[in-house]
Amino acid sequence: MPSVLGLLEAREKRVREEIARLREEAERVQAALSGAEAALQRLVDARATVAEVLAGPPSAVVEPVQSAVTGSPVPRRAEGMAASVLAPDYRRIVSVLESEAGREGMRCRQLAAALGLEVVPAKVEGVRPKAKRLVERGWVLHVRPGVFTAPTVALLKAPGRRPASRPLMSMVIDHSTMVSAYM
Repeated sequence: MPSVLGLLEAREKRVREEIARLREEAERVQAALSGAEAALQRLVDARATVAEVLAGPPSAVVEPVQSAVTGSPVPRRAEGMAASVLAPDYRRIVSVLESEAGREGMRCRQLAAALGLEVVPAKVEGVRPKAKRLVERGWVLHVRPGVFTAPTVALLKAPGRRPASRPLMSMVIDHSTMVSAYM
């Protein structure tokens, strides 16, 4: 028969182990509770800040300054919009096309050379999608296949040529019919 002291020692050992386990669990719960309380405090502070900003006078709202950086999207051109909203690469293309050299329009090879790039296929083909994106957004005109110019530059009027201010709009109706019209 086991001794009473032995049974008490065994039970005491189990209770001490249970206490140690519960203390570890309490520490874990306390750490989780601290994290949740910190998150709650951040949300309360954010809500208070938003309420304070919204309660302020409307004139206190300041429009963010638009400054283009490399890799930023090309915005659609609107009335009075300056080329300064464009990313540097696009701004350089527009400035070259607005210069005297771009008056008659430029092919991508000429445009790459004017931008100071090597006239190799990799560089020329890097300029082409940028020029086409500028056409899509209204910054540049595609006057003839592969020829780009700035919309402010009026092409010399020659027989069979249209002015740059009236871009050609083409639309494919079905696989065999294409309609073109001057805008």
